[in-house]
Amino acid sequence: MERLRTLLTRLDGRGYKAYQELRGSYQGEWYHLHIDHVQGDPFAAPSRIRVILPRDCRHIADEWLDSKWRRIAVEDYLARQVAAAIRQTGSRKQGSGKSGLIAIDAPGQEILPRTAVKVTNEAIEIRLSVGLPATGRTILGQDAARLLGATVPAVVKQGVVQMDQQGLRRHLKLADQQQAIRRFLDEHGYVAFIANGAVLPRESGTSNRPLRQGRVIPFQSPPSLEIAIPVPHQQEPIRGMAIPAGVTLIAGGGYHGKSTLLHAIERGVYNHIAGDGREFVITDETAVKIRAEDGRSVEGVNISPFIQNLPFGRTTERFSTRDASGSTSQAANIMEALEMGTKLLLIDEDTSANNFMVRDAKMQQLVHKEKEPITPFIDKVRQLYDSYGVSTVLVLGGSGDYFRVADRVIMMDEYRALDVTARAKTIAGEHDDRQCEGGTSGFGPVTHRVPLPDSFDMRRGNRGKVEAKGMATVLFGDERIDLSAVEQLVDESQCRAIADMLMQIAARVDGTKTLAELMEELYEMMEEHGVEAISRHVGKHPGDLALPRRFEVAAAVNRLRSLRIKA
Repeated sequence: MERLRTLLTRLDGRGYKAYQELRGSYQGEWYHLHIDHVQGDPFAAPSRIRVILPRDCRHIADEWLDSKWRRIAVEDYLARQVAAAIRQTGSRKQGSGKSGLIAIDAPGQEILPRTAVKVTNEAIEIRLSVGLPATGRTILGQDAARLLGATVPAVVKQGVVQMDQQGLRRHLKLADQQQAIRRFLDEHGYVAFIANGAVLPRESGTSNRPLRQGRVIPFQSPPSLEIAIPVPHQQEPIRGMAIPAGVTLIAGGGYHGKSTLLHAIERGVYNHIAGDGREFVITDETAVKIRAEDGRSVEGVNISPFIQNLPFGRTTERFSTRDASGSTSQAANIMEALEMGTKLLLIDEDTSANNFMVRDAKMQQLVHKEKEPITPFIDKVRQLYDSYGVSTVLVLGGSGDYFRVADRVIMMDEYRALDVTARAKTIAGEHDDRQCEGGTSGFGPVTHRVPLPDSFDMRRGNRGKVEAKGMATVLFGDERIDLSAVEQLVDESQCRAIADMLMQIAARVDGTKTLAELMEELYEMMEEHGVEAISRHVGKHPGDLALPRRFEVAAAVNRLRSLRIKA
């Protein structure tokens, strides 16, 4: 570090590009500083640095790292502690552009595998971004020396060496309990669990934080659906509503909490931090939220289980369009999720195509089945479960026709859940004048597609640039992939990871592997080497990525307008 201070004194007052001389490694009293990337000017993306310290600088017990979920929890906690230290002491602008700023890829409400912190058997590695100080484009060497030699070490010391160890133990206990619930659901045939006392509403439609002001009604299970799940670290089990596999309807009037409950279930594929309100809302990790998506591109998808007999004999077994309708896009979204191995579909009528969901008796009489290419979801949802074991949770407020095919009906009444299955079945028996249009031959085939290599030619336009823009867009060459309708992306860092994963997929596509096989390869590599294995900065500073699920990565591939599928 003395060598670094001497170098910065020499660079003081020179042009900003002279900062490039800083790249390298420097030894401090209790840490190593690695400067991996130096920004080109003070207004560019910040420089990337790593601070590595021995694990014994702060006791991290071996048993805290003995399972995948515990290691994720430890790294998540350290990232939160460093982020808190930065907010308290570290990040102050000193000059032009991003000068003086310090940042870590800070976690949100969800606990995700990240690359911001890496804990091994020997060391703790903290990956930061810093803005090297300048006035205009003139180096402020003394400010840089204070930033790298004093402020950054102080932030790491506060966040790691002086961290709240009891807080880490609580974080690990919660992770153990969440894992125990996931295991219990899987072993006992449940697809989701909502604990009594859970706070499901959020502050607003743009906030992921729990609603705390006004009247907040904690969730309470109907007695008929309540179970008790034993969890470690406490004697009392956690009680709440368990949703069994099968077909479940969530009904009720508008503004009574139907969509709020479904939204909590869709986010339950991730673990949440203490205080979020959804700590014990746990969902099958393969659950996929399905919606209509007018205008999306569809390539080579077998949508024949839902749509057949198009005019002019057009086939739907390898269906492609650059501008899908609501019903066609919803059918494609379901088939693509099945292709990736989902075991639970989540559907809200508010974001669905009405003609895809149901055709009532009067419309059946007016437009006969042979004139209607669409087999509505109501006539396939039961077959989907019987043929493939794929469950569905639906929010419906406008059609009681689904009562007949549902295993259970939950009604939300002023944010209180009621089991009204018996009453719904009675109503269905009294008014069942609708004809089933699904046939008797089962759900139909799920086709695995093989992408062709020229689908991923990044040289088209924009000089091969692949880049994430926020949480809803990935630039791939001259294409803009729109992920705004992919509702289970929760972090911009996941979108950055998707951009890097598209590059990995592009290198692996050979015209023989299915999309599912390509995903399996990618996730096996990350299972062995960590999320950073997919980074274009591997071996240096891959510290701004969070793991997306394969369903969201496949969604990006499927929305690539250059995608081509082998015949």
